[in-house]
Amino acid sequence: MLVPNLALPSRSSPLAANVRAVLDRIADAARRGGREPQAVRLVAVTKSVSPAVAAEIVRLGVTDLGENRADRFEAKVAELAAGHVAPRWHFVGHLQRNKARAVAQHAALVHSVDSERLLDTLDRLAGEFGRELEVLAQVKLADETTKSGLDPRELAAFLARGRGAKNVRVVGLMAMGPLAEDSAAQRERARAVFRRAAELAREHAASFARAPELSIGMSDDFEIAVEEGATLVRVGSRLFEGLPNEMETS
Repeated sequence: MLVPNLALPSRSSPLAANVRAVLDRIADAARRGGREPQAVRLVAVTKSVSPAVAAEIVRLGVTDLGENRADRFEAKVAELAAGHVAPRWHFVGHLQRNKARAVAQHAALVHSVDSERLLDTLDRLAGEFGRELEVLAQVKLADETTKSGLDPRELAAFLARGRGAKNVRVVGLMAMGPLAEDSAAQRERARAVFRRAAELAREHAASFARAPELSIGMSDDFEIAVEEGATLVRVGSRLFEGLPNEMETS
């Protein structure tokens, strides 16, 4: 068994304290934005921690886990399944079409679909596995070369192609804020990106089967994202800071 049988974690453990702190901050930000805390779902990005820690956070009640590399995603899915831990898996990183098979097989939601070709590939692979796969259209709203995504002007065509897919449903949008810096100006740049993502979701609302999901915000800016309408926040370091080094993955 690759994931050890862990006892139910102590409520006083560092991880439990981190989870409570992040959930409290999400709740406060949701209320500032005029929404109920339940409108926002926390996705714990487990790329930096061991399978045992990923299993522990599920047992603490955070049942949505995200990975950003296809090889690590596949390995961690298998390791947690061997330990009889079954989270809802999210893929949140850049995805190459030739590495999409395991993601199409196991992910509940792919946040980072940034081209029609990738959409088509996931549609075909999901069909091979006989399942329906939900995805988000990633839009590029921060002017940084390190970020990928659809130009907002490409979004309408992408969503039209999604409506014609057989096995994939486009259920919302994902966007990334600018590189994090601890400055008021940077926080306002992040707010502008998130606000624009929310506007795009509203503009294209008729293209989604339900109220669109909005995946915006990470460890350094998730509160701003929640204030601006996030329904999903992708948090890693804020959840796992202060844990013993042996809990980190290699």
